[in-house]
Amino acid sequence: MSQILADRRDVDFVLYEQLRIEEFVKYEKFSWLKRKFMDSIISEARKLSINEILPTNSEGDRAGVRFEKGSVYVPECYHRPYRLFLDGEWTSINEDQELGGQGLPTVINTACFEYIWGANYCLANYGTMGHGTGKMVELFGTDEQKALFLRKLYKAEWTGTMLLTESQAGSDVGALTTKAVRNQDGTYSITGSKIFITNGDHDLSENIIHPVLARIDGAPEGTGGISIFLVPKIWVNPDGTLGEPNDIICTGIEEKLGIHGSATCSMSMGEKGKCRGLLLGKENMGMSIMFHMMNEARFNVGFQAFTYASSAYLYAANYAKERIQGKDMAAGKDSNSSGVAIINHPDIRRMLMWMKSHVDGMRSFLYYVSILFDHISPENDSQTNERLKNLIDFCIPLVKAYCSQRSFKVCSEAMQVYGGYGYIREYPVEQLLRDSRITSIYEGTDGIQAMDLMGRKLNMKGGQLFTCFTNEVRKTISDCSDITQLPKFCAILEKSLSVLEETAAFLKNRSVPDTMKNAFLYAFPFLESTGDIIMAWMLLWRASVALRKNNKDLGKKDKDYYMGQVMTAEFFFHNCLPEAVARLEAILNFDDSALRIPDACFGG
Repeated sequence: MSQILADRRDVDFVLYEQLRIEEFVKYEKFSWLKRKFMDSIISEARKLSINEILPTNSEGDRAGVRFEKGSVYVPECYHRPYRLFLDGEWTSINEDQELGGQGLPTVINTACFEYIWGANYCLANYGTMGHGTGKMVELFGTDEQKALFLRKLYKAEWTGTMLLTESQAGSDVGALTTKAVRNQDGTYSITGSKIFITNGDHDLSENIIHPVLARIDGAPEGTGGISIFLVPKIWVNPDGTLGEPNDIICTGIEEKLGIHGSATCSMSMGEKGKCRGLLLGKENMGMSIMFHMMNEARFNVGFQAFTYASSAYLYAANYAKERIQGKDMAAGKDSNSSGVAIINHPDIRRMLMWMKSHVDGMRSFLYYVSILFDHISPENDSQTNERLKNLIDFCIPLVKAYCSQRSFKVCSEAMQVYGGYGYIREYPVEQLLRDSRITSIYEGTDGIQAMDLMGRKLNMKGGQLFTCFTNEVRKTISDCSDITQLPKFCAILEKSLSVLEETAAFLKNRSVPDTMKNAFLYAFPFLESTGDIIMAWMLLWRASVALRKNNKDLGKKDKDYYMGQVMTAEFFFHNCLPEAVARLEAILNFDDSALRIPDACFGG
């Protein structure tokens, strides 16, 4: 079976032709970068992923994690590639060198991790999850906390987690009951329990640093009274050496549909009254600090989902080229005609084209958001940096929710291409489908992302975030309007964007007490349609790059590739984008039957 994790030709197209990352030299921090070096980094990530990490994916899925005598053990096959992963210093390659990173652009990190996470997300995430913990320490920690934790977290010598969820406080974080009491030495005693904690315990690291949300005695109720604490598994002495085990333990692991190699733990703190933590930032600032981690986490979940989709699509495309089944329809009833590969059958081509259009669009979208981070620079004027931050804030819920939804559908379509073989464990898409399902649920369900988009992002800064987004789309439309073959697509996208703007204004005007529930009934359809329009935007942009190429200088392989860009956009505009517009028009009808129906009508 071929081992393909990502389409390198398409990765290079997005990096160098669509986003033109070689222009990074205009920023002093990236002036040393050359394409040859960036290519070599991505190639090394690919080599490590295919040779060392990918072979552990199905084996780790079948072995799963083990909970024995209060300790968690990852699949044995993880240990060697994990050590190679850390030795290669992959966990924070976009951070400054003095902090343990390599100073590379975020978008190069994204390209590398399309391979690494695509090979085995569960394994790599043990090392990368501490990056978010480290980022909070970098932004809000004291000098002492930075000295103790930062480099070790960024280099994954110590790993990190995120302790938010409690049995009665899932999406409603403000309902948490975990408590913190000030101690005379400046530490805090923590008591409480958390559930669904990714990487809460494991045997890959000598220490785990847990960011824990808790309420200090006497703090206000709700989210405004939540603080955040650093709670090490093993207490860290002032000189950086490890002390005694802290009173935080794993009490069990979850048996899940997918991501079996990821330890999803229940954690208990203070059962012996000896769990200590360090306040991060100021008291009652826990939620605002945590959201710096959440934005990174939500981007990563959408990207995680995409890596499943990319792999599933490539597996399905290769299988369709190799699987001989049935005769070509054009042969009619000719009994002498031979069987053909299933890629010749119209319905298979329809599914592959749907998958390709979404995988291509999502790759461009994710890399685009990555490069927005890279373009934020003190060398820019304040207005430019503000625009970039507005675009990031607007895109994050879409990255998380839209990519999660569409990636699961890609995996489902890939299974359909395989037919019965896709449903059995012998073939890879069965695991990809199971693993991808979680991405719509954790780090804030897709419904919550939709509420964030409609309830917050449309209204933030007087609507500036949405305006920044629509301006970017119209800039691409304007740039493409004089390219042969594209004016009709520009007109379609402009019309779709206008309907989106109309719907956004309609929902904003109805997000008031009397009609708020009605408006939020349509938050997810609005997010879904916005995502479809983003896909159209990205595919139009791709087609414009392809059509600007001088065909006389191209070989057949490149000609076919660029032709494919145009045809992929054509398919999406004619077959997928109309669904987005119809969905928006349905929102404008503002039907509230789902709210009016009696509760008793749901179920038997």
